[in-house]
Amino acid sequence: MTAMICLLRGVNVGGHNMIKMDALRALCESLGHCDVQTYVQSGNVVFRTKDRNAAKLVAKIEDAIEKMHGFRPDAILRSAAEMREVIARNPFAKRKDIDRGKLIVTFLDSEPVAETKVAVLALKPDPEEIRMNGRELYVYFPDGSGRSKLVPPLSRALKNKGTGRNWNTVVKLLEMAEKLERGV
Repeated sequence: MTAMICLLRGVNVGGHNMIKMDALRALCESLGHCDVQTYVQSGNVVFRTKDRNAAKLVAKIEDAIEKMHGFRPDAILRSAAEMREVIARNPFAKRKDIDRGKLIVTFLDSEPVAETKVAVLALKPDPEEIRMNGRELYVYFPDGSGRSKLVPPLSRALKNKGTGRNWNTVVKLLEMAEKLERGV
């Protein structure tokens, strides 16, 4: 069985698209996933599965949430191995001046096409910094992302489905997935 990490976009944000985490765990178990765990209230789910087809897995999760809760959030999947790569490719890893809580990784459903990459990299963030690598976008918000002027144009430039998590959450989700891999 493969340890998978599922990131749901826009769940339990601002009182919208509400799903209790025990209901989310039960939903994933009903789809045949094992050892289902959630992390914080924003739609982070870690589980083991026999299913290796990520596209089918995403569709099953999105379909089940829509059927049971009446809305359809985007679901982004990464295996534990893929999440290890996300962490290994962190372009800010060697920088001592980075506050890990202000580094956001946006997980995309697929690698952006060249036109999207050009549009994102053409943004002139200040003081934010953007780095793209495959299906991930790393953005450092030294002043926090809440009032950043970068967020709206970045959202418009990205054509892919995606959802962001801060670095501390990324590390914690990998830790949870690795425990599942070890059978802990």
